[in-house]
Amino acid sequence: MYQYSEFDRSFVNQRVAHYRDQTQRYLDGKLSDDEFLQLRLRNGLYIQRLAPMLRVAVPYGTLSSKQLRALAAISRDYDRGYGHLSTRQNMQFNWPALEDVPDILQALADVDMHAIQTSGSCIRNVTTDQFAGAAADETIDPRPFCELLRQWSTSHPEFEWLPRKFKIAVTGAAQDRAAIGVHDIGMRIHGNDDHPEDALIDIYAGGGLGRTPVLGALIREKLPAKDLLTYTEALMRVYNRYGRRDNKYKARIKILVRAMTPEGFKAQVDAEWEQIKESPSTVPASELRRLRDFFRPPAFGRQADANTMLADQRLTHRDFDRWVKHNVTPHRADGYAVVTLSTKSVGVPPGDVSSDQIDAVAKWADQFSFGEIRISHEQNFVLPHVPKADLFDLWQQATSVGLGSFNVGLLSDMICCPGGDYCSLANAKSLPVAEAIQRRFADYDYQFDLGEIDLNISGCMNACGHHHVGHIGILGVDKKGQEFYQISLGGHAGHSGEGPKLGQIVGPSVARAEVCDVIEKILHVYLARRFEEESFLGCFNRIGIDPFKESVYAKAA
Repeated sequence: MYQYSEFDRSFVNQRVAHYRDQTQRYLDGKLSDDEFLQLRLRNGLYIQRLAPMLRVAVPYGTLSSKQLRALAAISRDYDRGYGHLSTRQNMQFNWPALEDVPDILQALADVDMHAIQTSGSCIRNVTTDQFAGAAADETIDPRPFCELLRQWSTSHPEFEWLPRKFKIAVTGAAQDRAAIGVHDIGMRIHGNDDHPEDALIDIYAGGGLGRTPVLGALIREKLPAKDLLTYTEALMRVYNRYGRRDNKYKARIKILVRAMTPEGFKAQVDAEWEQIKESPSTVPASELRRLRDFFRPPAFGRQADANTMLADQRLTHRDFDRWVKHNVTPHRADGYAVVTLSTKSVGVPPGDVSSDQIDAVAKWADQFSFGEIRISHEQNFVLPHVPKADLFDLWQQATSVGLGSFNVGLLSDMICCPGGDYCSLANAKSLPVAEAIQRRFADYDYQFDLGEIDLNISGCMNACGHHHVGHIGILGVDKKGQEFYQISLGGHAGHSGEGPKLGQIVGPSVARAEVCDVIEKILHVYLARRFEEESFLGCFNRIGIDPFKESVYAKAA
C-alpha cells in the first residue's frame, strides 16, 4: 500500500493543528455555526440527528493492520465501542464529542490517516474494487491510479468548492465491483501491472444515484495513462464552470451531462482539454511506475497443495463448507484466496463492527494476510491474501467473534444506510427494516435456494444504501409524517458481467409492517416462475415486472 512521505505527514499534521485551533475558536463562541460549517465538513464532521458523526477516509478501501488497530482504539476511547463501514469504503464514528474531534484527527495522523474531503462539495474518497491486486479476473491493479487521483485532488485549489460533492470510482477487472457506472466519473483501466504507463482508460461521466438516478455515459475511450490528470482536470473544469449552483438538487454533474447531452458535454471537455493536455500535469511514466511499486504483490510463499485438506475440512464441517462457498473468492496467486468477512449477523446493523471485532480483524490480517485489510462497498471486511491452508483456522476464529456468517452475496448480506436512527436527512428508518428482513429470511437453506440477491435499503432519496441498483431496492419515504417504503426490482451495479441497470419501481409504497410480506411475495413469484438454475435477476429480466406487481398488490379474496 502507499507509504506516506514526510511531506504527506507534515501536510496532514498541519491540517490537524489548523482544525484544532478553529474548533477551539468555535467552542469559545468566536465562530458562528455557519462559519464553522465548511471547516468541519472539510474535515469529515457531520452533525446528525443525535450527535456528531466523523467519517474517516480509507483511500480506495485499503488499510494496514496498524491503521485498523488505531480505528479500534478510537472507537473505544472516543465513541461507543464500535465503528460503521460505509458503502464508500470508509469508516464512520457515530458518537464523537465535538471537542474530542481534534484529538481523533491527531490519532489518525499518527498512523498516516485523515478525514480530509470525506464531506463537503469537493472530490471525495476515490473508491475501487475491494479485491484489487488480488482478484483472479483482474488485468491491472487500479490502486496506483487511485492514489494518483487522490494526491492530485487533495486540497486542489480549483476544485475545493464544486457545485456539489463529486465521486470517482475505478476498476481494472473483468467484473465491475466498483460500480463505475453510477459515479460522477467512472474509470475502467486496461493494461498490466508491469507497464502501467501503457495503460488505456475508458472514462464515464454523469452517473449517480440519489434524487435523479442516472447511468454514466462513455465520453472517452482508451485515454493514455499519461493524460489521466489533464483529461480529468478538463472534465472538472467544465463541471465547475457550468454546473448549477442555484439549486443543490440539480447541481450534480449528472444533471449537467443530461442537459448538455453526453455528446455536447464531451465536446466541451475535449475543447478544454486541448488547452491543457500538454501541461505539467501530464503524468510521467516514472511516476506511474513509482506509484505501482507501492502496490507490488506481497512475497507470496510457495504453498503446499491444500486442496485435499480443504476438501476434507469442507466435507467434515458443513458450516465451513458454506462459508467457503460464499465468502471465499479465487486469488490470482496459486495457493491463496480472498476472504470476505461478513458483518451481517441477525440483530446487528449492517456494517457495524465492535472495537473487539476490529482488533480481531487486524490480528488476522497480520496472521493470515500480510497485514492488509480492505473495506468493501457491501460494508464488509476483506482479507485479500489468505493461504488456502489457513482458511479453516481463520473461519473458526471469525466465527468466535461474530464475523463468520456464511452469507456473502445472499439476501441477508444487504447494504443498508443508517437511516432515521442516525441521519438527519432520512425520511424513514432503515435499520429496523433490515433486521426484520434478516429475521424473516434467516434460514440458510432458503437463502441458498434463492441464490445471489442484492437487497439494498436507503432511508431517503439520497440513496446512501444504493437502493436504485439493488436486485431488490427499498426506499424510505415520508407520507404525512408516516414512514412508508417504496420497492424497486431489477437493478444492479454492473458486477454481474453486464452494464449497470437502474431498478424499476413496483408500485405505491407500503407501510413498514408490510415490507417483509411484500418481499416474501416477490420471492415467491421468483421461485414459482424461474427456470432451473436461473438467477433472480435473470428471471426478472425474462418475465418483467408485471408478475411481481400483480402478486404484491393482489386483492385478498
